[in-house]
Amino acid sequence: MKSLLFLVLISVCWAEPHPGNSSLERERIVHIQENGPRLLVVAEQAKIFSHRGGNVTLPCKFYHEHTSTAGSGTHKIRVKWTKLTYDYLKEVDVFVAMGHHRKSYGSYQGRVSLRESSENDASLVITNIMLEDYGRYKCEVIEGLEDDTAVVALNLEGVVFPYSPKLGRYNLNFHEAQRACAEQDSVMASFDQLYDAWRSGLDWCNAGWLSDGSVQYPITKPREPCGGRNTVPGVRNYGFWDKDKSRYDVFCFTSNFNGRFYYLIHPTKLTYDEAVQACLKDGSQIAKVGQIFAAWKLLGYDRCDAGWLADGSVRYPISRPRKRCSPSEAAVRFVGFPDKKHKLYGVYCFRAYN
Repeated sequence: MKSLLFLVLISVCWAEPHPGNSSLERERIVHIQENGPRLLVVAEQAKIFSHRGGNVTLPCKFYHEHTSTAGSGTHKIRVKWTKLTYDYLKEVDVFVAMGHHRKSYGSYQGRVSLRESSENDASLVITNIMLEDYGRYKCEVIEGLEDDTAVVALNLEGVVFPYSPKLGRYNLNFHEAQRACAEQDSVMASFDQLYDAWRSGLDWCNAGWLSDGSVQYPITKPREPCGGRNTVPGVRNYGFWDKDKSRYDVFCFTSNFNGRFYYLIHPTKLTYDEAVQACLKDGSQIAKVGQIFAAWKLLGYDRCDAGWLADGSVRYPISRPRKRCSPSEAAVRFVGFPDKKHKLYGVYCFRAYN
């Protein structure tokens, strides 16, 4: 049997094509098209930039590979937008549309819609951008058994700043770190945001939580207490730690604000409680840490007077380094957490616009 099979194989290998079939041999490739043209979803831009309070359109269009039409007409088009988590394993529902049926979810309710500038336009419009909107979004289009996706990143103009509470260094678990950022008009920074801040010169030796649950810190000037003098600059990564038991600082992210940040001109220096009341009397509130960082970084706010902030800390923003006012670098200078009842300082206030 094996011998017979061997002879058959030899005869096949040695067989020569019939002279009359030589043209057919060159045209033997057959193209098979499965169930019509394939659905394609395309994002014209991979990254979109905006700011808190603004409006933005995340681009997404769908086509069929071999036609210029948007849909086949035999199935309804279903468009679904979701927000991806840092590891892409979970998705947060944002918006779904099918025919005349539309639904938005969570904090996106009342703020999202489809642009629909043409019959194949599935672009998502987001109004009144929030800090939490930062991240990657997936546009999925489904027609019958066909579907395809595209991913668009929404980046926000803003500033990353390190934060630790009055208790001192390394006193926040992950959940407390989230609340600490929220209380200071910010959110926990992502790795991408911290990396961009490091590229812009952020150097901080204390490790802090990031939004993905990792603990990292940015170093532009390697030195012994911060990873070693002979190491290269970069974002140092401690890895992922127990969100309930592990304690570190936190890196927060904030963007611009719809209001006025200012140093209150007052005839005398104030205790903390007096500072709170002085801002209220002026029609505003005592400013938060995120607001002083946003004013400094995004508006170039510069003031050499130390002032109270809402968390009980005293700071002042320097955009133009000079003698006696942060001579070496532009920064938000940190004085500390003085005794609220006995220490006297100025105050920074914030008045929101309606």
